[in-house]
Amino acid sequence: MKYKIVILDGYTLNPGDNPWTEMEALGELVVFDRTSPAQVIERGATAEILLTNKTPVDREAIDRLPRLEYIGVLATGHNIVDGRAAAARGIPVTNVPEYGTRSVAQFVFALLLELCHRAGHHDLEVRRGEWARRGDFSFWDGPLVELAGKIMAVVGFGRIGRRVGELAHAFGMEVLAVDPDPGPRPAYGPFAWAGLEQACARADVLSLNCALTAGNRGLVNARLLALMKPSAFLLNAARGPLVDEAALAAALNAGALAGAALDVVSEEPIRADNPLLSARNCLLTPHIAWATLEARRRLMHEAAENLRAFLAGDARNRVN
Repeated sequence: MKYKIVILDGYTLNPGDNPWTEMEALGELVVFDRTSPAQVIERGATAEILLTNKTPVDREAIDRLPRLEYIGVLATGHNIVDGRAAAARGIPVTNVPEYGTRSVAQFVFALLLELCHRAGHHDLEVRRGEWARRGDFSFWDGPLVELAGKIMAVVGFGRIGRRVGELAHAFGMEVLAVDPDPGPRPAYGPFAWAGLEQACARADVLSLNCALTAGNRGLVNARLLALMKPSAFLLNAARGPLVDEAALAAALNAGALAGAALDVVSEEPIRADNPLLSARNCLLTPHIAWATLEARRRLMHEAAENLRAFLAGDARNRVN
């Protein structure tokens, strides 16, 4: 049997530089760059295999796609699929748990280093002629920050969080880790496990690297932000709803926090009324920490491996 494979939102994984060759070898492939929730049932009607990145596949869609046998999530987070509804029909849901660890951790430090040195801002000022106008061999707007000797608190000490900790250690930072299921202690030091409130109070940099769950929406709220040092930075390259954005904007505008950098927001793409757009010293990027070509190639390969295993009667990276 030749399975029909429908990809609902393939553009971000392959905008033209990451071919679908492996998927094409596994069945009859149809790729849609983007699919709205209202189009899922129509586009998936004849598919045995449905692949999605961020397009929701809810209970109604699962119930109304009678040919469906497999759902593959082209990402690590899989909350966009109703796994229980799929399981009730015997439909496996898979994800790709490890493809972007190095890229995301690297991007966390891209955000942090921009807050520390504001390289983009200073480049713009040079091009505007400010360096020439000042007349000195060097100038800078605002404080520049050295990381060595400072404390990095990592919330979520899984694959990505551990890599962030390793990089922080390489920069000479002390690492605090917050995780309800700690796992093995890393070999480097100084390192310590910490509770969330303790980590917020001690951190010079607080990096969110945890999964989004029903219990941690709005995890970083006004109460936790009030515990942080006015000189501290907040980083979020995990999930937008972890942060109460109004509370963060208020803290930044009041000078209660030195800066924040976020690659994710509560609603994506960002809404024009998001308070972080006008917050002081707030760096925003469009959910690109995962998107290096190297990471997307790994994601493509691992998603194909998941599907290949299913077609062979095996379960690989099943999440339901």
